[in-house]
Amino acid sequence: MKDIAITDANFDTEVLKNDKPVLVDFWAVWCGPCQTQGPILEEVAKAMEGKAKIGKLNVDENSEVSQKFGIMSIPTLMIFKGGMVVKQFIGVQSKETLLGELNKLIN
Repeated sequence: MKDIAITDANFDTEVLKNDKPVLVDFWAVWCGPCQTQGPILEEVAKAMEGKAKIGKLNVDENSEVSQKFGIMSIPTLMIFKGGMVVKQFIGVQSKETLLGELNKLIN
């Protein structure tokens, strides 16, 4: 699975206007816990393929979206559905936690 890079430029299209649930990982290269979360997200993305979208937004390169959502700590994970934030996590989350939340949103 290739990570979907979410940016200030494509956020509306990839996240807000998506008809599937979208999990966005707000992260940075220098963040140790973010590096721990990455492989977990790859597993989640494989398990949710075709049902939900998993993407990563680098907070250092995309300050507009990061500021809009008040990102103060990373990793922050937000799940969007219908253009709205439906769940937010701060810190590293388990595969089971993320799959559980995404599965609740799948019609």
